[in-house]
Amino acid sequence: MTLPFEPPLEPMLAKLKDSIPDDHGWLYEPKWDGFRAIVFKDGGDVTVASRDTKPLNRYFPELVAALTEALPETCVLDGEVVVPGPHGLEFDSLLLRIHPAESRVKKLATEIPASFVAFDLLGDGGDLRKEPLADRRGALERLLKDAVQLPGGDASSEKGALEAEVADALRPGPTVALTPQTDDPALAAMWFEVFEGAGLDGIIAKRKDQAYLPGERSMVKVKHLRTAECVVGGYRLNKTGDGIGSLLLGLYDESGTLHYVGHTSSFKARERRALLEELHALEGGQSFGQGRTPGGPSRWTGGKNVSWVALKPERVCEVSYDHLQGDRFRHAATFKRWRPDKLPQECLFDQIVPAARRRIAGN
Repeated sequence: MTLPFEPPLEPMLAKLKDSIPDDHGWLYEPKWDGFRAIVFKDGGDVTVASRDTKPLNRYFPELVAALTEALPETCVLDGEVVVPGPHGLEFDSLLLRIHPAESRVKKLATEIPASFVAFDLLGDGGDLRKEPLADRRGALERLLKDAVQLPGGDASSEKGALEAEVADALRPGPTVALTPQTDDPALAAMWFEVFEGAGLDGIIAKRKDQAYLPGERSMVKVKHLRTAECVVGGYRLNKTGDGIGSLLLGLYDESGTLHYVGHTSSFKARERRALLEELHALEGGQSFGQGRTPGGPSRWTGGKNVSWVALKPERVCEVSYDHLQGDRFRHAATFKRWRPDKLPQECLFDQIVPAARRRIAGN
């Protein structure tokens, strides 16, 4: 048998909304906090590809083995690579798994094994991407009938008990699991609250009748925190000049122009020095300049040094923010984590709610 289509394949994406849609025709799933991945299985060959179509096999050898055993001879699945911990998902542990040293990869594969949570079936004997989601889901349930069935509970489920059930179902890894799904918006709202304690970060809503649209933001995601994934386009030094004072953050508009949207400076002294050393290799690249740029001296900055160093726009970080002023962060954003699984070009203004569709000044 052969695959119905060959890699690479971009995953179907979601746009951020501030509430769960509750009109007719939606299916809801928990939003898993991990690395998005498309799995291709062709006989004894398994390829785990990231959202930017890069292979992840070398980083998760234990997961490749689990997928080989759990899946049929030929199929293509969409899902999420996660690392469960004692109390839920641990994204920081997942980041540790992306390591260049093979010896370290083998060690971590034993100590903090990953799992794969499946939520869509794209190929199984034929190409299913044009089939309605509801039909693909039915086929996925049949295909994974012997896999771990992650609990979804019901509207009467007790919060702590359901959190524990989800965490227990994913331990110990490596595990191949099927995400719960519902057409009940009330149950989805309950999941939004209950699953937060298990390390999940929101709800994904999908249209029942929708085909799979690679690379398109045709699903809806609702997250617990107001967060954005931003390009690091530059930095300012700290007062002593021996470390990073702040990272300068940018988002792309629809024409591909990078605009400055704010900064984050929530780092400890040791982290500031290490960051400066780490970012030296990216200095001198072109980032801000075509769109809105970090400000220079003004009556608000007084005598402060506001010069900044441009970086190649290659690094992506996730930040949380409180308020927006137009289409930028009003206050300093809080650094949450690096996102090596995200492409800089994916850091768009449509992440920002409720200002997702506001025009960029000057355009």
